[in-house]
Amino acid sequence: MIAALLAGAALTAPAIKYPMTKTVNHVDMYHGVAVSDPYRWLEQPVSVPEVRDWVTAENKVTFGYLEKIPGRDRLNKELGRRINFERFGTPSKYGDVTIYSRNSGLQNQDVVYVVDKPGAEPRVLLDPNTLSKDGTVALNGMDVSDDGKTLLYGLSSAGSDWVEWHVRDIATGKDKSDVVKHSKFGVGMLNADASGIYYLRFPEVKEGEAFTAANTQPRIFYHELGTEQSADELIYELNEHPDWFIWPGLDESRTYMYLYVNDPSNPNNILWGIDLEHRDRGVQKLFNENDADYNPVFRRGSEHFIWTTKGAPTGKIMVMDTVRRIAPRTIIEATKDTIEAVSVVNNKICIRVMKDAKSAIKVYELNGEFIEEVKLPGLGAVAGFGGKSTDSDTYYSYADFTTPSVIYHYDFASKKSTEFRKPKLPFDTSKYEAKQVFYKSKDGTQVPMFIVHKKGIKLDGSNPTLLYGYGGFNVSNTPWFSTSRTVWMDMGGVWCLANIRGGGEYGKEWHEGALKTKRQNAYDDFIAAAEYLIANKYCTSKTLAIQGGSNGGLLVGACMTQRPELFGVAIPEVGVMDMLRFNKFTIGAAWEADYGSPENLEEFFALYRISPYHNLRANTVYPATLVTTADTDDRVVPAHSFKFAARLQAAHVGEAPVLIRIETDAGHGAGKPITKVLEEVTDIYSFILHNTGKKIPAKF
Repeated sequence: MIAALLAGAALTAPAIKYPMTKTVNHVDMYHGVAVSDPYRWLEQPVSVPEVRDWVTAENKVTFGYLEKIPGRDRLNKELGRRINFERFGTPSKYGDVTIYSRNSGLQNQDVVYVVDKPGAEPRVLLDPNTLSKDGTVALNGMDVSDDGKTLLYGLSSAGSDWVEWHVRDIATGKDKSDVVKHSKFGVGMLNADASGIYYLRFPEVKEGEAFTAANTQPRIFYHELGTEQSADELIYELNEHPDWFIWPGLDESRTYMYLYVNDPSNPNNILWGIDLEHRDRGVQKLFNENDADYNPVFRRGSEHFIWTTKGAPTGKIMVMDTVRRIAPRTIIEATKDTIEAVSVVNNKICIRVMKDAKSAIKVYELNGEFIEEVKLPGLGAVAGFGGKSTDSDTYYSYADFTTPSVIYHYDFASKKSTEFRKPKLPFDTSKYEAKQVFYKSKDGTQVPMFIVHKKGIKLDGSNPTLLYGYGGFNVSNTPWFSTSRTVWMDMGGVWCLANIRGGGEYGKEWHEGALKTKRQNAYDDFIAAAEYLIANKYCTSKTLAIQGGSNGGLLVGACMTQRPELFGVAIPEVGVMDMLRFNKFTIGAAWEADYGSPENLEEFFALYRISPYHNLRANTVYPATLVTTADTDDRVVPAHSFKFAARLQAAHVGEAPVLIRIETDAGHGAGKPITKVLEEVTDIYSFILHNTGKKIPAKF
């Protein structure tokens, strides 16, 4: 039985006077177990006066503390200096048109550019920075017609997942009158002749519930340009399973729609299809067993090329024929390398795989015959390598922990990559180094971890060390470059990434190793990473900080409640903290595939044991903690962080600060303007250094 009680009399007087937070006598019954929820009232929308007043009071204490940390403004200035360089996105071609993104340095949002034909000068196609004074309107989804004449783009405000779709004529730069609402998650696409759009729509929510109401009954609609949205045509809905989720995707011809169907309780997916030119034929149930992952790659007539984990935990490629109706045949067998992405370009199957969380690109003929492994600049991460089956070339980006994203052009005929764009940094990266180590978790599992720092550091336990993790939803954490991380390292810091179970680094089995009742494995892996760093004298418990966002915020919350003495600082960002009620808000029900359901007896007890909110214990010394969230986060609603922070402040008896930083007009993280990002990173680094006994340098 978990007895997470509220704090009684404090053992030591807190150094900070926290706002008084009222409690309510609310008890829920789960399978005969009475569970207290004294901060239930903080689940109300931020617009409710008593919640708004609580947010204001907490932020006053938090920002009052952060602003007094010596050197904070100096750190903020240096972070801004380092990110102030020109950055480009990977180009995509549509007919004669090439489209890419660019940021001049400190622009809040990336700008979309178009090159009308080879050799032409680029011009601005879409600049989200002009749509709001504070940079909080962001691009959230984009599609371009195959002829390069029409742009579909989605806009989100204040970090919300809700999207409004707009259509722009690329030649003139003028928008059509259409505005399509009630869509979410950036799922929208143009039809074959760009006369309309397919989009994912959710029922309208009641006023004041946009950031709390559960998102159920997703439906796929078609909007004909030039008509009212009220006349939009329903393409498909799951009447028999309103709590399931469907995600549409078009094939290369845009005449066939794939439907990814997800039962929230199952980590696999069903795959169906609709021939949009013959809709009277109904839905084709391509893979209806819900026993593996099924991802369409390419369609050639009645042949469907599928990337699947069926009998292949690391993934394989097979082909099924919906006319011949013979058993699907495997054309590319699984290997020890994990498939991360698949595309068909130049009539070649291009597979991005991971080898110990590092990228490789393998190219095959459509019959599965191996051609080559593309030579990459180093052991890092690749993005891109997409396009159409008729393209003769492609672009991709490469980055690692010490190399910023460089864009390469790849020619299929010569099998050569050439450097296309390389950023010019305002600082030297040659003084940093990265390595990968493997350590044993509690059950003996070998887990990889990247460690990055300045060359020549001393392993004497004195280094402020930041351990980052995620470990969920089959998401893989591969090397990426961060300008803020270089600042951290120049302040003497060590930065570490633990590729714990629950992620996708080693395929299906690695993901399933931390599913539902096995979630504790992810936390054991992370705790073991911390113990490795201490044992190898990178740091001590006092100089070790842990950080993670979203599911990673849950990770940090679980670890700091299970082993509070192991960490000096904890930074749980936009975390899922109430594991008994996560499925009640917005898209939370979809997470049951990873977490399990409180309605299931066995899964309830597993969730109760790990839930950060429910495992805070009275009269306990917790690490210095900076909880972060945002008032308009409609992915992981801020109530998770509100309740956790309130209970933590009541339970904590040490002198280390336990604060909550609540961003205004921001969401889960995507589309957050650079100005807000810089302020948040400044606060996090300042907080960590100050609470590990370190100082921000007088000079960088």
